[in-house]
Amino acid sequence: MEFLVRRMQEGDIKQVQDIAKKTWNSTYEGIIPLDVQENFLSSAYNDNRMQQRMEKSIVLVANISEKVVGFANFSRVNDDGIVGLAAIYIYPEYQGLGIGSALLEQGIKELDGVKEIFVEVEKENLSGVKFYEAKAFEAVREFDDNFDGHILKTIEMVLKI
Repeated sequence: MEFLVRRMQEGDIKQVQDIAKKTWNSTYEGIIPLDVQENFLSSAYNDNRMQQRMEKSIVLVANISEKVVGFANFSRVNDDGIVGLAAIYIYPEYQGLGIGSALLEQGIKELDGVKEIFVEVEKENLSGVKFYEAKAFEAVREFDDNFDGHILKTIEMVLKI
């Protein structure tokens, strides 16, 4: 299946919001209560936050036949060459096709001077942990994250470029 990775445009916002919602609901079912998920999604992916993401960070999308099916959100490179990877989300039915890998690779190409990419993954998100391990990310620490009153076991991972 062919797909194209490109920068997110304003016309992609609704699709990216839908990907975030469906991916979260699928990934975190039984891990994070639905009301906590919905609170997070409505604050982190509302229209204003999406505009901020476009202006202040790097958001890449993956298109298949003009439909956005996944996205990745990277911070800008700081003075030490460090980048935060806020998200790689792909519609569940499109996972396993190499889209996440392509989004990560394109991000690395576009991040001038990047030395390390950090990502935080919920410990019970086994598919996410396995994906990052397969891409040579290494766990650097684990911590409890109070997420809207719900305690998550979080793993911080780093990829050295």
